[in-house]
Amino acid sequence: MSKTTNILKRLGIAILWIGVMTGFVILLVAANNVKDESKCKKIVVKFEGKDDNFFIESKDIKALITKDKSINPVGKPIGSINVAQLEKLIDTDPWVKNSELYFDNQQQLNIKIQQREPVARVFTFSGNSFYLDETGERIPVSTRYAAKVPVFTGFPTDAEKLQRADSLLTAQIVDLGTYINGNPFWAAQVEQLMIMPDHKFEFIPQLGDHVIAIGDGTDIDKKFTKLLAFYKEGLNKVGWNNYSRINVAFEDQVVCTRKDGVAPLQPVITSDSVKLNGADEVPVYENNDSVSAVTSKKTEEPAAVKPKPAAKPSTESKAKAEKKEPVKKEPVKKKEKAPAEKPKQQPKAVYKPGNKSVNTSKKQNTP
Repeated sequence: MSKTTNILKRLGIAILWIGVMTGFVILLVAANNVKDESKCKKIVVKFEGKDDNFFIESKDIKALITKDKSINPVGKPIGSINVAQLEKLIDTDPWVKNSELYFDNQQQLNIKIQQREPVARVFTFSGNSFYLDETGERIPVSTRYAAKVPVFTGFPTDAEKLQRADSLLTAQIVDLGTYINGNPFWAAQVEQLMIMPDHKFEFIPQLGDHVIAIGDGTDIDKKFTKLLAFYKEGLNKVGWNNYSRINVAFEDQVVCTRKDGVAPLQPVITSDSVKLNGADEVPVYENNDSVSAVTSKKTEEPAAVKPKPAAKPSTESKAKAEKKEPVKKEPVKKKEKAPAEKPKQQPKAVYKPGNKSVNTSKKQNTP
């Protein structure tokens, strides 16, 4: 008897749980049906980003999905709204990196927007301008807000489909912009970089009256670390305005050009050179670990003119001399002028990180 009773109790409990679960499912379905039949009341747009400076506004996003009445969700049953279609439409905005849409319990359509973050602003030869984000995608310039990012001038093309060399240049611009933005000191020091015809970069810093050449956009951290060391160990001792050009493109050294003096002798070194005033600027390699300025002045001696032997006087000339008649002199050839001295060029100074001394010397050399 007791065994039958236990079986009936267990069966009753199971039936009870089945009834509870069935009721829960029915209520859930009913709630969903009610929600689907409920109409969308409002659109709420929220932005996600690093700061509050957004290039797009809520009204821009709302305008995208409400300008077409056929897809406008407001006033329509939630079950009839194609959320995936709306997300795809919002993602067409060039400033939108990603969007997420969902409905809440108050029948509001919530839209979360992740904005693209520009890392550089680029100006082309023709004057057109655009931003680049961290992925290298172009972003149009906004009339509402200007991003505080490094400016690159002299980009060679306006075409959206880039050649291989221009694609590589774009990647280097992104790397440079990302590095500078991530370093507070360089973000304050570097405002504009010039793209040279050979796809190398130069800039004029905010502090100091000189041009800094960094070469191509590779080894960025190494080059800027070397430049910072030169600022601390070199310019703080010799002065910030003594050099017109500082080149950090070479391996493990900084090559400087003084504002005064003449150019040094150029060593035979097969390395990348930079044109300066019509002459090749090449690094001067020293054995010591110091900053040295080497100068020389190249002069040329005028070619010696050998005197011609005097011609023997003829009988006729003797007779004329006796009669005290003037003797006609042969025209004297003008001496050849010495070649004009080449225009003075600026000397170079070489700094190798690791030494805190500054040495300068001048060297005269004649061929």
